[in-house]
Amino acid sequence: MHIRTATPDDWAAVWPFFRAITAAGETYTYPRDLTFERGRDFWMLDAPGRTVVAVDDDGTVLGSAKMNPNQMGPGAHMASASYMVAPEHAGRGVGRALCEHTLEWARAEGYRGMQFNAVVQTNTRAVALWRSCGFDVIGTVPEAFRLPDGSYTGLHVMHQTL
Repeated sequence: MHIRTATPDDWAAVWPFFRAITAAGETYTYPRDLTFERGRDFWMLDAPGRTVVAVDDDGTVLGSAKMNPNQMGPGAHMASASYMVAPEHAGRGVGRALCEHTLEWARAEGYRGMQFNAVVQTNTRAVALWRSCGFDVIGTVPEAFRLPDGSYTGLHVMHQTL
């Protein structure tokens, strides 16, 4: 597996798993009914952001990450990132590799830290992975995320100093 900058043509390969993950409504605050075009607008970033894909030796897109300043202006020294792995490639280290890549990017770009603004509390696999990559939960907004069954769970704010 290797990670490279995403091209506009990569969106067609990212879209199927992006659509499935967002439509499930369990792990991202994106609208569940995103169109191809609107999803692309959310995920495929221009500078100063960056979008990458993790690809197998045969060119299969396994997952993707986007990274960007967390805020504008006086908050632009903190990075943020989001990750999606094709469900059929889960458990192969794709998420960890993407996280490590985004952290390397943030350090190289001079960011002072990386912050995740909305990690769904019930997404225990992601929370455990981000913790193992050096992130801490610095707060949880109670009942900030509505699950597909109508119940509510918290959104963690996670952070790592770089």
